[in-house]
Amino acid sequence: MTRVASLYLPQLAIERLRRSERLRGSEHSTKPPERGALPLQSRLPAPIDHNSGVCSVPRGGGWRPGARWAQGGALPATPTKAEIDALPAHQRPASHERSRRSEATNHPFRAMPPDDGMPGGAPAAPVPISAWAPPLILIERVGQKEVVTAACSIARDLGLSPGMAAAHARALVSDLDVRDADLSGDRALLDRLALHAVGHWTPIASISGPDGLWLDLSGTTHLFGGEERFCHRLVRFLHRLGFTATIAIAGTPGAAYALARFGGNVITILPPAAETDAIADLPLAALRLSSEALSAASRFGLERIADLYPMPRGPLAKRLGLSTVTRLDQARGAVAEPIVPVVPFEMPRTERRLLEPIGTAEAITQVIGNLIDDMVLLLQERGLGLRAAALTCLRVDGGEQRIGFGTARATRDARHLKRLAAMRVETIDPGLGIEAMTLAAPRVEELHAVAISAGLAGEERAPDIAPLVDQLIGRAGEKALFRMSPRESDVPERAARRAAPLTIPTGWPRWKRPVRLLARPELLGRVVALLPDHPPRRFVWRGRPYNVVAGDGPERIHGEWWRTAQEMWAVRDYFRVEAEGGERFWLFRRGDGVDAPTGDLSWYMHGLFG
Repeated sequence: MTRVASLYLPQLAIERLRRSERLRGSEHSTKPPERGALPLQSRLPAPIDHNSGVCSVPRGGGWRPGARWAQGGALPATPTKAEIDALPAHQRPASHERSRRSEATNHPFRAMPPDDGMPGGAPAAPVPISAWAPPLILIERVGQKEVVTAACSIARDLGLSPGMAAAHARALVSDLDVRDADLSGDRALLDRLALHAVGHWTPIASISGPDGLWLDLSGTTHLFGGEERFCHRLVRFLHRLGFTATIAIAGTPGAAYALARFGGNVITILPPAAETDAIADLPLAALRLSSEALSAASRFGLERIADLYPMPRGPLAKRLGLSTVTRLDQARGAVAEPIVPVVPFEMPRTERRLLEPIGTAEAITQVIGNLIDDMVLLLQERGLGLRAAALTCLRVDGGEQRIGFGTARATRDARHLKRLAAMRVETIDPGLGIEAMTLAAPRVEELHAVAISAGLAGEERAPDIAPLVDQLIGRAGEKALFRMSPRESDVPERAARRAAPLTIPTGWPRWKRPVRLLARPELLGRVVALLPDHPPRRFVWRGRPYNVVAGDGPERIHGEWWRTAQEMWAVRDYFRVEAEGGERFWLFRRGDGVDAPTGDLSWYMHGLFG
């Protein structure tokens, strides 16, 4: 069952700006005050208790704020019972206040470092904005005019909204704080938040628009105690960072997106298969329609998503566009909407754009060499080695030519990489000319310095065959070179598999096996053998008779009953035999020679020794 969460940050740009200012202010607050400058406590009145007419003692200092009778020096530090009884009735302290301590005390709970990346001493919750602060808006220049991209809550209450012209906003509100929008900074914050989500919440996260995220929660919410607890945890996490957030969980990304932005609730958890009814009363803007489609819908009197349900698909697509039908089906779950996840890895990439198109093999080889030199420097800075490379050549006619090559071991040897790339140049069709080339490394591995022996003790360093393997693979193909590696299975044809050429196989069985194992066992004819435990004396294989002079066995192997029912009682008895001509074979008989269900007593050739 698919469960998708849509996270919406309605004040992302405004709150990110204020958070950055708050962090810069906390950095400057650690500096000593300038000479002659009054401390903050002397310039601002000291805070008093919530009951301002009774006590003026500040919170957390000196007397506790609840001791209303400790003021004005009327009583000593420790008043006696007789002195309290002498006071008028309206001035006597309550019984629960008489036992309160008069000295300052520390917080009973130990302060813990926050998880939002801020220093431990910084406040975790966002600093409230004063009521007399000027309204803040962010603007962006679009063409010849400036447009409002974000507005704070105070500005929204005054009638300002995103999409309004900046001149109109200034005319409506005189004391307006206008700043330039930083769309790249907002995008960078969303990228960081998406990477954090991939590392802590879900393996699939994607950015949805300029102010939200999609989180694929299928099979992950049980790790956090359920969907409701996960939502509360996520909202509290963002509140500690200083951001206002709403979240909705539904079965489709479109429905979650609509409910998070237009549902009206901070947390919305939709039951499975309830998307159609849940989004019916929402406006059409919740479907992420274009401005042209929304204008056309308003002309036809369509305001809610439910107005589109009874309409035929053909006229609806003709009037509002085919994308409207697609968005509607995606929100209701009739059409799949894939989420493109963010990948927490930046692929090393180098690019060269040419002043003039090239088409000769020499020029292409030269540009590839320059790309490889740039790639080697990039890999060296990041401590990586190349395992696979992809070269893309952009032609003048818009076509692309792609070639790829790989290495058996991570390397940053520019000379070796150039040699491998030169072997593939002949497969590039330049056409009318190549105007741009890009080299990417989709597969890399960590590559650090390796200590080598000085050779003083007569030790010889083992030769590195990785370059030889790369050249042979480049000429013969990737599947031409391999090693055999053991696999956990008692059946001989299943006990081995192909491995990479530089793999060091381990775990081979101690019993002897033939050097060459046939792909499939071959039936033998005219076999003469003494049952049940003796090897054959003579047999015919591939039309040639053989007389056995020596033999060893049997080695009994049972079938793997958990795979198929036919192997429940299957038994093989293997023998190593030597013929008169010196040939050594590995034969087996189906069945143990006693019970008929174990096999039909037929003989097969399975391998050759030497």
